[in-house]
Amino acid sequence: MERQLSIVRHGKSSWDDEALADLDRPLAKRGIRNAGEMALRMKERAMVPDLILSSPANRALSTARLMMLEWELDSVHLQVHEALYMARIPDIEKVIASVSSEIRHLAIFGHNPSFTLFANCFLPTPLDNLPTAGVVSLKLGAESWAEVRSAPVLESLVDYPKKKYY
Repeated sequence: MERQLSIVRHGKSSWDDEALADLDRPLAKRGIRNAGEMALRMKERAMVPDLILSSPANRALSTARLMMLEWELDSVHLQVHEALYMARIPDIEKVIASVSSEIRHLAIFGHNPSFTLFANCFLPTPLDNLPTAGVVSLKLGAESWAEVRSAPVLESLVDYPKKKYY
């Protein structure tokens, strides 16, 4: 059985107010623009997820919500997971493993360095850095989300705003 996992790093954050807590930092204008662009690219590739799991950080949650607008998904498709903020690979795996097997395409929204490190567990050529608003999409041969780490990678795609798209 195939499952699709999309690993999405939040869009470029704004540093206009340096007094804001890290959790509260919003998206910059470029981050807002890039979120819409990447959502459109995913939609054009028929990569709209069934369920979205996001870090509670403003910049990650805003990226997820902006992409959901392009995908015409309502809030029932979104879950916020505290564990995706400042996550380590085991934290990400635990959140993913909790997802129902009925979900075929899952998207997770969060942060570096953990999202780059997690994506590199699957990619044939490791990334130095998953850019802001970057997406790693994986087709996996897994019966359940609990099997993701041990599942064969059937296909992988890395895309980000500055990458040429045709």
